[in-house]
Amino acid sequence: MDGMSPVYSRVLLKLSGELLGRGDEAFDRTTLLPLIEQVNALSKMGVRVAIVLGGGNIYRGRQDQVTREIGDRMGMLATVINGLALRDIFEREGISCCLQNAFGAFAGVGPVDSQKAVSALEKGRVVFFVGGTGIPFFSTDTAAAIRAIEIRANVLLKATNVDGIYDSDPKNNPAAKRLERISFSDVVQMGLQVMDAEAFCLCRSHGMPIAVFPMQQKNAILDVVCGKSVGSFVCT
Repeated sequence: MDGMSPVYSRVLLKLSGELLGRGDEAFDRTTLLPLIEQVNALSKMGVRVAIVLGGGNIYRGRQDQVTREIGDRMGMLATVINGLALRDIFEREGISCCLQNAFGAFAGVGPVDSQKAVSALEKGRVVFFVGGTGIPFFSTDTAAAIRAIEIRANVLLKATNVDGIYDSDPKNNPAAKRLERISFSDVVQMGLQVMDAEAFCLCRSHGMPIAVFPMQQKNAILDVVCGKSVGSFVCT
C-alpha cells in the first residue's frame, strides 16, 4: 500500500449482501477483514467512503413465496441488519461510522440525510446507507446511484464476483473481451448489462462514473481508487 495515491476524494461503494459472508454464514470475519483494511487505508489517505449495502446474504425474495412488494420490503429490512452488523464490526476495529436508513429512524439508526452524511464523511467517518431506496420495486443498485449523486461522490464503485464488463457473455463465448473502459453510450448501443436500468440511467444523466471490479481480488478497492486498471470503468 506504500506509495499509493488516490485519484478520488469521495467514493460510494456498493456491496451486495452475498459479498459479506461465506457459505451459510451471513457474516464472515475472514471475508470482511480485507474490506475493513482497505476502507481504513483509504480513510488514512483522506478518501471519504460511503457504502450502500444489499441484503441478499440474509433474504432474497422469491415470487412464489411472497409478492414482489413484500419481498422487497423484507429485503430492505435485511440491509438494515447488515448495516447494524458492519457498523459494529467496523467500530470494534477503531473505524468511526454513521448508519442511515432510507425508511425511517429507530434506536441507533438515523434517517437518510445527505447533508448529515456529507458532514460525517468530512469528519472522516464511514457512512453506511441501508434500507435501499425506502420503497419497493427498486434495487440497491438504484439506491447506490441515488446516494452517490446525493453525497457528490467522484465515482460509484460496484463490487462484484466478476472481473469486469465483457463485450459478450464469457460463459457462452470463450473469445469475449473484457472492456477496461467504455462510455455510457457504448454500453447502451452494445446492450450490455452493467447494473439495473434505473441505476444506470441515473448515473448516465448525472455523469456519475461507474467502476465495476472483482471484490475478491487483493486490494481491488484500493487499486481502483488509486487509478489502477482493475475491472471496467464506465464514463461519459
